[in-house]
Amino acid sequence: MKYYVIAGEASGDLHGSNLIKELKKVDSAAVIRCWGGDKMQAAGGDLVMHYRDLAFMGFWEVIKNIFTILRNLKFCKNDIEQFNPDTLILIDYPGFNLRIAKWAKKKRFKIIYYISPQVWAWKENRVKMMKECIDKMLVILPFEKDYFKNKWNWNVEYVGHPLVEVAESFKLQAASYGLNKKPVIALLPGSRKQEILKKLPVMLEVAKEFPSYQFIVAKAPGADESFYNELLKDYSNVSSVSGQTYDLLMKAKAALVTSGTATLEAALFGVPEVVCYKGSFLSYQIGKRLVKVKFISLVNLIMDRLVVKELIQQDLNRENLKKELSLILTDETKINSIKKDYAALKQLLIEGGNASAKAANSIVNFLKR
Repeated sequence: MKYYVIAGEASGDLHGSNLIKELKKVDSAAVIRCWGGDKMQAAGGDLVMHYRDLAFMGFWEVIKNIFTILRNLKFCKNDIEQFNPDTLILIDYPGFNLRIAKWAKKKRFKIIYYISPQVWAWKENRVKMMKECIDKMLVILPFEKDYFKNKWNWNVEYVGHPLVEVAESFKLQAASYGLNKKPVIALLPGSRKQEILKKLPVMLEVAKEFPSYQFIVAKAPGADESFYNELLKDYSNVSSVSGQTYDLLMKAKAALVTSGTATLEAALFGVPEVVCYKGSFLSYQIGKRLVKVKFISLVNLIMDRLVVKELIQQDLNRENLKKELSLILTDETKINSIKKDYAALKQLLIEGGNASAKAANSIVNFLKR
């Protein structure tokens, strides 16, 4: 069968690549054309457009690049029609993919969505259109199945979270590391300069309070060396790595992590963490009114309770962060409780087995029916 897969960012490229590998196992005659990145191409997809040419984050950046976005949409629609796939597989990236889904439904293409937009947090008004346009929805967070069923009477399929298999695969292949002179604390301050400048300086101030530890910053892909050098120059016990986040989490005794997927990655590597979030005053005030969730970290959202401490906006300061980091480094009761919760979290995420394999089997069986 012929598959047209669209991912628009690095995480989508990772999960898309694992899905392509599994599709090729289930369907040996699979022909796959894709938007994504190097990983999807290496997995056997015929890459049409790289995600680095698609990633426009933030209101102003979208407005500034609106004509490029419109050209990309037009090109994508024409390319889909020429390829004429048996199905369109859309991976997250809702701003672009939901527009394609709406168009593709009118053209009578089969539409499968893998990794749902986080409509349970904001832009819930998208669900009605999604339900009308999407033939099969595959979700990766356990609470999403009940959310769509109970609130929207929409039967979606939970396949488990693909990050579990990524983390487990890395652990199996990882080399053994030499002992560091000091125990390591990982700093994961985000991927965009704007958010890094808000959070990393607070994390670095706390590093001064723990001179017997080595703090290591996980740098964003493609970030300027000079950007980090300027921020780190006054801190003797802080260094940085690039493209080695999982290596870092393998070594880390604790982590200070910005909200998002990184909170889940730290949990899957068993690293006690403090979740840090700080935005501009205006962005935070707007977000607080639009976002409708109890927690900002995926760990707490999935467990539906406070497993890891969240320091948000004005609460993210030197004293609070020092206190919480000290607890997850020295309080054995707290450390054991977090690790026990991490084990329960992992069980929720691997329900049904390997997420990529389960998704691939579900897609092929759906198309055969």
